[in-house]
Amino acid sequence: MRRRWRDGPGRLAVYGSGGGDVVSVPLEIATSYRARTKGLLGRDAVDGAILLSPANSVHTFRMRIPIDVAYLDRNLDVIAVTTMKPGRLGMPRLRARHVVEAEAGVMTGWGLGVGVRVGIEGVG
Repeated sequence: MRRRWRDGPGRLAVYGSGGGDVVSVPLEIATSYRARTKGLLGRDAVDGAILLSPANSVHTFRMRIPIDVAYLDRNLDVIAVTTMKPGRLGMPRLRARHVVEAEAGVMTGWGLGVGVRVGIEGVG
């Protein structure tokens, strides 16, 4: 199933394991080439997270802060999570269709890890 979102605000729902609580995070959706290319470049902070779609790899050149990166498959299951320092090139993940980026260290607090399913909802 092909997912279609528009650039703009949204919400990221992180579903807890075993039917636990759902964590809702402010999300910036970047689906156009221009929005994906800009991403988090030049920012000193992130309010929530940003979704890059379609995407299967990222880089942190010209970024000012380290980031957490979650790679999502077509079902929105997390297949990998990594933390990247500025000035790095991430390896492409073959099964990834979408990437979520946030400030380093926050994804653990959200319960976002490999095997977790997320939901994405556009607000605009």
